[in-house]
Amino acid sequence: MRQPVMYISHGGGPCFWIDSSALLGPNAFDELRHFLENFLKDLPEKPKGILMISAHWEEAVPTISTAKAPSMLYDYYGFPEHTYHLQYPAPGAPDIASKAIGLLKNAGIKTVEDNARGFDHGIFVPMLIADPNAEMPIAMMSLQRNLDPKRHIEIGRALAPLRDEGVLIIGSGNSYHSLRAWMRGRSSNVVGDWTRRKEDEASVAFDTWLNERMTTCTPAVRNDSLIHWEKAPSARACHPREEHLMPLMVASGAAGEDMGRTMLRTSIGGKAVSCFSFG
Repeated sequence: MRQPVMYISHGGGPCFWIDSSALLGPNAFDELRHFLENFLKDLPEKPKGILMISAHWEEAVPTISTAKAPSMLYDYYGFPEHTYHLQYPAPGAPDIASKAIGLLKNAGIKTVEDNARGFDHGIFVPMLIADPNAEMPIAMMSLQRNLDPKRHIEIGRALAPLRDEGVLIIGSGNSYHSLRAWMRGRSSNVVGDWTRRKEDEASVAFDTWLNERMTTCTPAVRNDSLIHWEKAPSARACHPREEHLMPLMVASGAAGEDMGRTMLRTSIGGKAVSCFSFG
C-alpha cells in the first residue's frame, strides 16, 4: 500500500528526557510526545522502512546513509550527562538508501552515499518515542547546504516513487525554530515580557499561514508558497535560518498531487508548532 509523506517537528535537543518546566512551563512537550507515540500506529499498514530527512545534517549535495547499523551522534550541547547515553539501535536501510540514490541520479540530481553517519537527534529523538523498540529500518538523508527551497522540492519529487514500495518518507525539523526566542521562555502579563509576547504572536501568524498553505491550497500553489516562504507573515522571526523548514520542502515535493492535512497543532513554550501529512 502506498505510504504517505510526513513532516514532523522533533522538539528541541533531548527535550523528552529533561525538565524544561522552568523555561517553557510544565508539560511543555506532552502533546508532541503523545503525537510521536502514535503517528506510526495510524498508518494504513506498517512501512517496509523509513527514509528520514534530518534538519541536522547538511552536505554540499544530498547525501544518503547506507550504514547497516548506524551509531549515535549526540549533536547537542550543554545538556545533562544522561542525555548523552541515550541509545537507539535501529537497523539502517541500505536497500532503501540504494533505491533513493538511484532515483535522485535518474532525476539528474547529484548525490553521494555515506556509510559512517550516525543517528543525529533529528532522527533518534522523535524515533525513540515513536518506535521505542527500534525495529523500523531507517535510511537518513541530508539537506543540501544551500537550503534552496525549490531544489529540496525537486529532491522530494524524485524520491516520491519510494512511497509505492512501502517506504515512509519523513521530514524531521521544526515548524518554528528561533532558539533565541525559545530560550527567553514563555510570555506573561508582565510588562517586561513584551518581547516574548511579540514572539509568541509572530509564531501564531506564521503557523496560521503554514497550516492554510499546507491543507487548503493545490499542490502547485503549496509548492510555490514554500519556494517563497520568506514572504509569509513573521517568516524570518520564526526561522532566522531555514534548515528546520527544509525537510518540509522535501515532504511537499514527495507528496506530488496529494493534499496535506494537519496532524498536530500545538504550543510549546508559547510558540505555535505543527506537523503535517500528505496522502
